[in-house]
Amino acid sequence: MKSSIKKIFKSLKTYLVFLFLMVTVLVLFVFEHDLSTQKIDNLQKQKSIVHKLAQLDKNDVELALIQFNGKSTQLHQDIDKLMMIYKYNVTERYLLGNAGEYSADVNHLSRLIDNFNNAAHVYYEDILKNKKSLKHTKEEIEAKETLDSSLTAVTQHINTMLLKHIDYDETKFYVIKNISFGLFVIVLFFTFLYRSRLTKIYNDIEFLYQIDKDKKGYEIFSIEADAIALRMNRKSVSSDNPTMLDKVTGINNYKGMLNSYSHKKGLKDSNFTSVTVFDVDNFSKTHRPYPQDITQSILKKVAYTISLYEQPVDVIARTDYNQYTIILSRPTKEQCYKDAELIRESIADLRFNVPDVGTERITVTGGHVIKPNNTNLEEAIKQAKEVLNYAKTTGKNKTFQTRDLAQKDVHREIS
Repeated sequence: MKSSIKKIFKSLKTYLVFLFLMVTVLVLFVFEHDLSTQKIDNLQKQKSIVHKLAQLDKNDVELALIQFNGKSTQLHQDIDKLMMIYKYNVTERYLLGNAGEYSADVNHLSRLIDNFNNAAHVYYEDILKNKKSLKHTKEEIEAKETLDSSLTAVTQHINTMLLKHIDYDETKFYVIKNISFGLFVIVLFFTFLYRSRLTKIYNDIEFLYQIDKDKKGYEIFSIEADAIALRMNRKSVSSDNPTMLDKVTGINNYKGMLNSYSHKKGLKDSNFTSVTVFDVDNFSKTHRPYPQDITQSILKKVAYTISLYEQPVDVIARTDYNQYTIILSRPTKEQCYKDAELIRESIADLRFNVPDVGTERITVTGGHVIKPNNTNLEEAIKQAKEVLNYAKTTGKNKTFQTRDLAQKDVHREIS
């Protein structure tokens, strides 16, 4: 059963959207990993600050109080940052289901920090009041015990949060690992699947476009290509009938050209049809400048060069000893002429070696006409030859159009 290109590309678009979403999820996981790192750094930083607050220089209490106010403010800012991290840490909040627990831990840490700040403030205030005394007062000793107790509580809670975070990260790692592995398998499968399908679609296009028709046993993959192949009727009768092929070049002879054109003329849709007759310069049947084997090699090279530009609905033929007729179907008249000129220029680039002479160049001169729908092929070829004959009187290696012939008649009337 043949596949539909439309359905393949529709599912491919869905797959690309899915791939984009999955990459977005992985980016979010990376972002959350960064948040986890920030959380650890934040907790370690708070732990370091509370230890420093408990060990400020008591010899300069005024400076110690200033440092205390700054660092206590920083502790509250770090608590706010933890709450912000909690807000964006979607994995832990929803995927691991510990949203309430994490929020409760942060709130409890905030209360412990407040208690610690109050205890530290009382402690340093007592020191400031009794700084002239050489003995520690009872209030100062009790304040120190309260401070140490608060420090221990904060440190233990931070350590507990760090241990929980390690457990969360381990669980999250396994979740992300399983998701990533599953995504890898899915992406790998669909990548090879669509790579295979797109390759087959390309092969279908290449088969439809081919000129040499050497894939007779090819099985078309897609429904659309199969329909186009049937519509184009690519099996050319002339390719199977030696009487319709030129014996030297292997392309159509005059009979084969007429036969191929009759099969393809209904496939041109709204395109313009042009007829171009190329004549190899200084290479007529009565004037053979080179031995037969060289002349045949030249004729083959010219035919091969022309065939490189042949599209499925085009027809090319060797219709005289040194003449080639090319029937093109293109969307515009300008494109017809442009492609005919491109063929002429490509032939002019050919070089061949002649014994005792050296490297020689071959050129062609052409007559190009746009075939009207109400004109048969033979009449269009006749018109193209008229243009060709005029072009040959003006020089070599050029392609003249009908308007060039019309300009000749205008000049004749004026003169």
